Amino acid sequence: RSPLLEGPNSDWQQVIDLNLSSIYYLSKMAAIEMKKQGGGKIINIASMLSFQGGKFVPSYTASKHGVAGLTKAFANELAVENIQVNAIAPGYIETANTAPIRADQKRNDEILGRIPAGRWGQTSDLVGGAVFLSSKAADYINGHILAIDGGWLVR
Repeated sequence: RSPLLEGPNSDWQQVIDLNLSSIYYLSKMAAIEMKKQGGGKIINIASMLSFQGGKFVPSYTASKHGVAGLTKAFANELAVENIQVNAIAPGYIETANTAPIRADQKRNDEILGRIPAGRWGQTSDLVGGAVFLSSKAADYINGHILAIDGGWLVR
């Protein structure tokens, strides 16, 4: 996290490679194997910043918009192979990565004030969406970005 005008340019490529390029290469490799098997499910990890602009995280925001775009592009192309490609977009989840934000009482209160559920998400909150998108019940769901955000986006 750093202001655009102060952040090092080297951060840009590292984040793009980690969050976007890896999705491209891994999804492509998985799809090759899934095609041999007659189908499959790919679930990418997007973000609330796949829908919003964010602040102080331009590379992360761009990469997560890209994840949403790749999810939709791959869904279009791979549907004929019986491969569904979707993504989960976690909201504010309690992780080591979000610890500094949670430690900032003012920012933490702002975030909690916007989440209708009134709490930070737990990693376990993501499980149900992943299980559903992996199941036969989701065979006709393709190119969807499932927000698991405690209601953040509807506020």
